[in-house]
Amino acid sequence: MSSYKYLSSFYDELCENVEYEARCDYISNILCSNGIIHGTILDLACGTGGMSVPFAKKGYKIIGIDLSEEMLEIASKNLFEVCDDFTLLKSNMRDFSLTDKVDACICCLDSINHLNSPDEVSETFKCVFNSLKEDGLFIFDVNTVYKHQSVLADNTFVFDEDDYYLVWDNELLDDRTVRILIDIFCFNGSSYDRFNEEFCETAYTVDEIKYLLTECGFSNIKVYDELCFENPKNDSERIYFVCKKG
Repeated sequence: MSSYKYLSSFYDELCENVEYEARCDYISNILCSNGIIHGTILDLACGTGGMSVPFAKKGYKIIGIDLSEEMLEIASKNLFEVCDDFTLLKSNMRDFSLTDKVDACICCLDSINHLNSPDEVSETFKCVFNSLKEDGLFIFDVNTVYKHQSVLADNTFVFDEDDYYLVWDNELLDDRTVRILIDIFCFNGSSYDRFNEEFCETAYTVDEIKYLLTECGFSNIKVYDELCFENPKNDSERIYFVCKKG
């Protein structure tokens, strides 16, 4: 799993179109409808805190977990702008534990796809299950198999900005897994320094994820198309899972 050591500096700018507030509103509606109006949320693979910040604004206490120190440093700065009561932990999403159990866990923006085998997904789900209070909610999204095969595929995306030039190159390794190669050219005042990141994302079917959730003890599993409460379609690119402990 990549540490996003170099990408962290540009991550927020690259994600300007993510609509964090809209995603927070969508998820918080689900939380509220299940009686979780206040309390503590675990933001798993929190990155720079893009999802943590709007939830903190709504009054939730935030615990953020990420493997990247660089991402967590930026998350800390972002959260300090809106609250002073949060916890950030450097840990692998497949192997973590919390001292106190939380009311809900979110894992957003295809972080689950960074897990490249069913065993890794199961390990993560078990850690989440053990971190939740009874009847706690686990809400996460994933990129679909369709998106990996038809959208990411072998495509290349280029970001040409004033202070950096970034090439995002996808390579479809099989019908599920995309290898992502990122070249970053940073302007240092007179020339460009080159850095690179490489990682893989793997897509899973709805049935596979449901099975793994059930095996870990989750129940009341619901699956929705992106930012709505309709069933996923054949060409859905991102879908949401909502499930409960107990």
